[in-house]
Amino acid sequence: MKAFCQLVLLVTLLIISGVLPSCVSQTTRRFEFNVEWKNVTRLCHKKPLLTVNGEYPGPTIAVHEGDNVEIKVTNRIAQNTTIHWHGIRQIRTGWADGPAYITQCPIREGKTYTYKFTVIDQRGTLWWHAHHSWQRASVYGAFIIHPRTPYPFSVPIQDEFPIIFGEWWNGDIDSVESEMMKYGGGPAISNAYTINGLPGPFYNCSNKDTLIKTVEHGKTYMLRIINAALNDELFFAVANHTLTVVEIDAVYTKPFKTKAIMIAPGQTTNVLLTANQVPDSSGIFLMVAWTYLTSVFPFNNSTTAGFLQYKNPMSTEHTSQHPNKVTTFDPVMYNFPQMEDTKYYTKFSDNLRSLQSPRYPCNVPKTIHKRIVAVISLNLQDCPANKTCKGYANKRFFASMNNQSFVRPALSILESHYKKLKTSQYSTDFPEKPRKPFDYTGVDPLTENMNTEFGTKIMQVPYGTNLEIVLQGTSFLNVENHPIHVHGHNFFIVGKGFGNFDVSKDPAKYNLVDPPERNTVAVPSGGWAAIRIKADNPGVWFIHCHLEEHTSWGLASGFIVQNGHGPSESLLPPPKDLPSC
Repeated sequence: MKAFCQLVLLVTLLIISGVLPSCVSQTTRRFEFNVEWKNVTRLCHKKPLLTVNGEYPGPTIAVHEGDNVEIKVTNRIAQNTTIHWHGIRQIRTGWADGPAYITQCPIREGKTYTYKFTVIDQRGTLWWHAHHSWQRASVYGAFIIHPRTPYPFSVPIQDEFPIIFGEWWNGDIDSVESEMMKYGGGPAISNAYTINGLPGPFYNCSNKDTLIKTVEHGKTYMLRIINAALNDELFFAVANHTLTVVEIDAVYTKPFKTKAIMIAPGQTTNVLLTANQVPDSSGIFLMVAWTYLTSVFPFNNSTTAGFLQYKNPMSTEHTSQHPNKVTTFDPVMYNFPQMEDTKYYTKFSDNLRSLQSPRYPCNVPKTIHKRIVAVISLNLQDCPANKTCKGYANKRFFASMNNQSFVRPALSILESHYKKLKTSQYSTDFPEKPRKPFDYTGVDPLTENMNTEFGTKIMQVPYGTNLEIVLQGTSFLNVENHPIHVHGHNFFIVGKGFGNFDVSKDPAKYNLVDPPERNTVAVPSGGWAAIRIKADNPGVWFIHCHLEEHTSWGLASGFIVQNGHGPSESLLPPPKDLPSC
């Protein structure tokens, strides 16, 4: 007994001194996911929709920081599938990360795989989604990590709820993807955006499919906002209300107020909203999401909306009927940014700063061991002989990083790396800078040779490397904002700008004090973003654009973090139920 008490005292002292994290937990949270078809109707179109447990969106996973998590996924469809826990760092558990053929082979029809990992030093809003083909069009949900200590802001929270943006196609999403890949053209655009799976009142046959959230006057609410849309960046706002941003990608920020946010696919944003307005007799205010447009490609120029409904102050009851149909939305009417308002987005983005408090420090690497300049580009490939191509000028669209269009191998890269297979279908010679520098954002968008090379080239760095990646946009085909997601690590956005990155001038202007920490960065349209990563998680990690069409076209790569010293810096062995190819 004496020895046990001494052990408890030692652990307590270590926690107080900061040697061990205070979120140590012996709790294991278990969930069961069944990937299955469910008939769903939206916009008066009924179709089989791929779901988890028959829910659209899928079930919310709620855990506490420090928890062990086990999610048993059973594939009940006649297709392969995988699930990715977007933003979970997967410390030493890359086998549970989920991207098909990167960290695992897919779960086959009728098979089961249990994803096991621990939530280490993370708290806030993340999400999960399918990571095979375009299944994440409907297979997604919120992943909420509750903190074990109070929020770093003093406002009492009455309630919190997820706001998840998505896209709805009346047709079959598999056909949309296969048509795009077969002929090399752009994908058919979605028929609607959705909030929590509901399109809202601006679409035909959709008034009943409208999200309504009830609030009490004077109370403050936390909105956990997730952009799960496949191919579109979105503005979001609530009429007559101010939003206070307090967290991005499960990292606390310096709070700031804004009338609207911009959120790219893959990103999450927590905002506080105080119900301090005086509603009219309807008791409602519009919650709305609309496109942030940076592309000349066809897009879904529509608006999804729900309602914030105040409780009747004269009664404890609240209205449950759907409000009368709203038929129009114009951002100008509400003093919201219009869809091409890059100036507004830039100002919003510049306000994002890490909290940088003693409890939540900003551990940005001040120096680097390696800088990689990755040119992210759309490409136009010559059409093969005797083939039909439907891209611009009867060619095929592709995308690339440093003119390398990524091809997924037949066996997962992580398995090949772990087993040191000599027949590996990947190589670690991804070019660390463009082979032929040029005026990336000033080049003629249509007349240059835009053919790309194809392969499975990734990077490899030693454990503990301070890595800087400069993501440089181009004007090939058109300038465009690209949301780039890095698996297995958070990163710090130390710099960004328009035009071409200048290595002799731009690093001097980096923010190395309180840069925003994220897992997905929206690279400015016609510009660049510099991110810094502490590569301290052994394994294989995917890097890709979170516009699904661009990933399908090859705008992706990855990097291997080698094992460090000893077991605590080494990848764990693969689980026994890891799917085989």
